[in-house]
Parts: sequence; C-alpha cells; structure tokens
Amino acid sequence: NNMCHILEKMGNSSETASFVLAAYGNIGQLKYVYFIIILIWYLSICVANTVLIVVIRVDRRLHEPMYMLLNNLCVNEINASTSLYPLLLSQMFSDSHEVTLPWCFLQMCCMYTSGPVEFCSLAAMAYDRYISICHPLRYNVIMKTERVFLLILLVWLYSFLSFIFSFSFIFSLKFCGNIIHSVYCDHQLIIRLSCSFSIQSFISDISFAILSFFIPFSFILVSYLKILRVCLKTSKENKQKAVTTCTPHIISVSNLFVGCIFYFIDFRFLVSQVPVEVRIILPMYVLIFQPMLTPFMYGFNLPKIKQSYQRFLLKRK
Repeated sequence: NNMCHILEKMGNSSETASFVLAAYGNIGQLKYVYFIIILIWYLSICVANTVLIVVIRVDRRLHEPMYMLLNNLCVNEINASTSLYPLLLSQMFSDSHEVTLPWCFLQMCCMYTSGPVEFCSLAAMAYDRYISICHPLRYNVIMKTERVFLLILLVWLYSFLSFIFSFSFIFSLKFCGNIIHSVYCDHQLIIRLSCSFSIQSFISDISFAILSFFIPFSFILVSYLKILRVCLKTSKENKQKAVTTCTPHIISVSNLFVGCIFYFIDFRFLVSQVPVEVRIILPMYVLIFQPMLTPFMYGFNLPKIKQSYQRFLLKRK
C-alpha cells in the first residue's frame, strides 16, 4: 500500500504521464523473431530455476542451509527475469512503445531490488561456506534453520530498503521529456529527463552502489580470504572439497562483477563511442545471463544436486 501511495504521489507531481522506450525503433518483421527468441529464453530461465527449486524442496537430503540459500537465489533469478522480459515481450508488438509512470517505476523497483538481493544472497552463501569450512564443528549450531530463514528475510528487507533509500527522490521529480533511449526503464536515463539537475542523482548512485554492491561484495571477499587461509593449511582432500563447493559461487560472483562493469562503463563513459546494439545489450548482461547461469552452474557442479536430479528424473520415469 505504501509503494502504491508513493507511486500515485509521484505520478500526480509529474508533468509526464508516460515514457517512450525509443531503443526499440522500427524493427519491422524482425519483431516476430525477437519475440520468439526472448520468449524461449525467458521460459527456459523460469523452467531451469523452478526445477532446481522443486528438487531442493522435494529432496530432504537438500534441506540444509547451503541449499536453502541457493533456493532463495533461484527465486530471485525468476524475479529479476520477470522484471525485464514481460515488458520486452509486450513492447515488441507496440507501435508507440509507451510505458506509464507507475509501471515504469514498478519495473525499477523489482529490477533494482533484485540486484542487491543477488549480491546479498551470494554474501550469505559465502558466509555459509566460511562457517562450513573454517568452523565445521560449530556449523549446525550457527546455521540453524531458523537463522537461515531470518537471514533470507533480512536479505530481501535490506535490498528493498536500499532501493527506497537510494531512489526515493525520483518519485517527486518533474520531467520535461519522456524519451528513454533504452528498452527498459533505466533510472539514470530517467533522471536525465528531469527538469532540473540535482546532486541527489549523484548521491543516489553512490549510495546504491555502496549499499547494494560494495558492502555485500566486501563480505564475500572477506569470507573467501578466510577460507583461502584455512585451505592452505588443510589436507589435499579437504582442499578439493572446498573447491568443489565454492567454484559455482565464485563464478556467479565474477559474472555479476563483470556485468556491473559493463553497466557502468556503457552508461558513464562510452555512450557515444559504441554501437547502439551494444549499448542496449551491455546494461542487460546480468539480467540475460545470470538467471540461466545459476541453475546450471550449481546443478552440474554440486554432487548432491546432481544425484537429486537423477533421483527426481528416475521417479518421474
């Protein structure tokens, strides 16, 4: 209700009723090809993540903190994809490519909340690996089921509040233009359409980067530095086990980091130096590849999940 009230207030205070997503341009008959490709990719993301969620939920052997956190990560992958792809699909057959302000800011809320949730979830998983490897005897005491659920709740609450804290000022902006040169509602491009430039836009970017990415990434880095220190002193067998469980997580974090670099480089420094197609794809790199990377990386690299997949499929046969 509070979010609806904020969006309504924002809409009333603005001179613009809707935005036009100009990056679609005139794609002609290619819209059918794009529509099919995007639809198949979106459905594949939903199916892949849903299957992993179901496998973890059904198999009691996977009712452990690590897999509960992975379950939460898969839920966020579906949330992140849903914040982008349905709009892309609906705009393919639109002539005006208009998006009303409430829908635009709803997309921003979902999209810019899913980013912090991703990083914070990976930070929670890094902490879980740290406790498991560095304090194995205390693992069951520290990572109780109740604490894991509380941790997941805190991840979502923290991510939502970081979005509200960083972007709440946008709700009261007055806009003197409505053309967004993108295929989705990008907050940086929306801010440029405001009637007056404000230092708040710079502050919001910095605060969002610190709260949503720098702080969680610092926790991840510290956790793995401690894991590395312990692994250097342990046996070869334990090192191999640590590498097996940590590899998917490290790849996920690395991919997110690369995606963030692409996003900020594209919009901050190379706006006029790169082709339009590249400028459209680069900011969406994380939303395109990360949701599909997660279920496959964890599904194929973690032995317990591979075994559960096999049992799950055999039962269906």
